[in-house]
Amino acid sequence: MSFVVAIDGPAAAGKGTISKAVAAHFGFAHLDTGLLYRAVGAKVIAGAEPIVAARALDPVDLENERLRTPAVAQAASEVAVIEEVRAALVAFQRSFAARADGAVLDGRDIGTVICPEADVKLFVTASAECRAERRFQELSDKGTDTTFETVLADVKQRDARDQSRAASPLIPADDAILLDTSDLTAAEAVAAAIKVVEAARS
Repeated sequence: MSFVVAIDGPAAAGKGTISKAVAAHFGFAHLDTGLLYRAVGAKVIAGAEPIVAARALDPVDLENERLRTPAVAQAASEVAVIEEVRAALVAFQRSFAARADGAVLDGRDIGTVICPEADVKLFVTASAECRAERRFQELSDKGTDTTFETVLADVKQRDARDQSRAASPLIPADDAILLDTSDLTAAEAVAAAIKVVEAARS
């Protein structure tokens, strides 16, 4: 029987790190649903129509090493507001969640839209400044030329767009457990998430 863990939250809150660690700990499959939108965004940058790109998405598209660039992130956030794009990707995500060996999905609307019946729902968040500092450090380590102010402005802009869109806005599910990682190390955040999942499985 499938066991689904839905992990939502804004950019750079730590949900990706937590999701991968939780999946590894319990032997579940992991899907970073943000990569679906990044993959579509990358195709749009290359000249494709958003809806056509979403409907033709292939799992191999998620392995593109260029999906983590700021330009693709921006494009992903823009295509994510298109209702037809979101609809095209819902089936992909629900199919993944239905696998018998358990699944962890992280994104923006897993607990509210994709898997409202998930066994565990976590909403991972942190202050905009904290998230911008993490993302700035990540980009700097990769040699990307940017400033903290630019990254902070981008984080706030994405938050506003994600929270205000008509289709699947970024909001915690009513029964989601809030996990604020602002003052937690990655290890502490992962441990807290594992504890929540273990409690739900017992």
